[in-house]
Amino acid sequence: MDFTEAYSDRCSTVGRAAREGNVKDLKKLIREGYSVDVPDNRGWMAIHEAAFHNTSECLKVLICAAPSESYIRTKTFEGSCPLHLSASRGSVECVAVLLKSGADPNELTNDETTPLFLAVENGHIDVVKLLLQHGANINGSHCWSEWNSLHEAVFQRYPEILRLLLDQGADKESVDDFGITPLFVAAQYGRLECSRILISYGANVNCQAKDRATPLFIAAQEGNGGCVELLLSSGADPNLYCNEEEWQLPIHAAAQMGHHNILRMLIPVTDRSSGSAEGKVSPVYSAIYGDHEDCLELLLKEGYSPDAQPCPVFDCQSPMSLAIPKGSGLIRLLLKYGITPLETDLGLCLHHRAFSLFQYLLKQGCKLPSRQHLAEFLKYAMNVESEYQKWLPSLLLSGFNPVNLLRLSWVCSERNEALNFLLEFTNWKRLPWDIEQILSKHKGTSSWVPFSNFDCIPSLSHLCRLEIRSLLTSSHLRTDHFVRQLPLPTCLQDFLLYSDVLRTSTISEHWLNLWEEYEGNGLLSVSASENV
Repeated sequence: MDFTEAYSDRCSTVGRAAREGNVKDLKKLIREGYSVDVPDNRGWMAIHEAAFHNTSECLKVLICAAPSESYIRTKTFEGSCPLHLSASRGSVECVAVLLKSGADPNELTNDETTPLFLAVENGHIDVVKLLLQHGANINGSHCWSEWNSLHEAVFQRYPEILRLLLDQGADKESVDDFGITPLFVAAQYGRLECSRILISYGANVNCQAKDRATPLFIAAQEGNGGCVELLLSSGADPNLYCNEEEWQLPIHAAAQMGHHNILRMLIPVTDRSSGSAEGKVSPVYSAIYGDHEDCLELLLKEGYSPDAQPCPVFDCQSPMSLAIPKGSGLIRLLLKYGITPLETDLGLCLHHRAFSLFQYLLKQGCKLPSRQHLAEFLKYAMNVESEYQKWLPSLLLSGFNPVNLLRLSWVCSERNEALNFLLEFTNWKRLPWDIEQILSKHKGTSSWVPFSNFDCIPSLSHLCRLEIRSLLTSSHLRTDHFVRQLPLPTCLQDFLLYSDVLRTSTISEHWLNLWEEYEGNGLLSVSASENV
């Protein structure tokens, strides 16, 4: 056998004749002793060329000249036999010749693909009929992923082939290796007509894949509104949990992916307990996670609470904590619909350098960091100490105890001006003993130069200021409104508001009023001054 000719023109001389459909030359070559089983560098022989190029007369000649009965089942390097090639090309004549000559209609390629699957994949309905007539298995796996021909007919959008397979007894609930049925495929890829056909044949609209996802869930996730509407009208359950943790519903998928029109369909039919029940996740979180303001507003407008339950799934105490790193649009919506800020939100504002929001939450009456959350808050505060002018004055003016910040990590930092500013809000001669020790050591080992007044006993006026502010409590110190209403001269009101310290420390009005970004924009239901 001369193998050199197999590589001269990618196929042998016999193979080239079969490819071109030249029956006369093919017979002549065979009579002259040329082999019909010389493979090329793909493992293709003359019979593969004839099958692929739909030259049925050449195919008959080659079968008659076959060196053995196995020739008709010879495979290429990819595992394709002649029947696979003819089925994929839609050659009814060649398929008929091969089947009549003993080709196996259920032969598998290297990736376990059947001739029937290839015929369906390429939309050759007549070949499909012929293969079924000759015993092709209509059920079971037809390719490596365990898809069968029903899955492929749906995916390729071939409704006529789908009906044919169903009429011939194809299992409408067949599953692939992920537990996905043909209806799931139709919902996932928006094959509305195929969905109607499968449902009319009795397909289970509430089937679940191995990960428990349903056709309704995947349709909502992929934004296939027509399929969502069809599934709901056909009895699909919008309250069937679609993951192992039993919190994710189709409404979550629609909210997270930003499919506003689908969300509108799902809200009226979804159990509202997911929005507040312990162990569940409000779809409000999903809309925020996906950064979709329109979906968030729709949920809030339809009655989902902005004060949703804590969410371990997203590691959040409230929707606000998830929204802070996302941006102002989501935050404004939560504030507009009345979310109650948590004290942990203040630390997150610092962490994400959302200083205007930090100030606004203080003005709105957010609780100051307590002992339970103080350590975490101090960690975030340390990271933004260099920008203390943007947040520390507002925090201290709101009644936060400055001693809480006088810890070793803060004191020993390089921001000496922040330390001096902080001490101005204390009785620096009556600090706790451990704080005094820290400050004394820091003064002796660093470049810190305390203000000269820290060497003296605080003035009586300063001590009075501290005492009066402690009596007013934080609730009255969030804005200057309450102090400005006191029956005192303006100069004394200014003194209670630390105007002298702010002026000395060059804290501008701009840094003190960043919170105004969240007012006067038409999105908030209540202004800060009205709320206090």
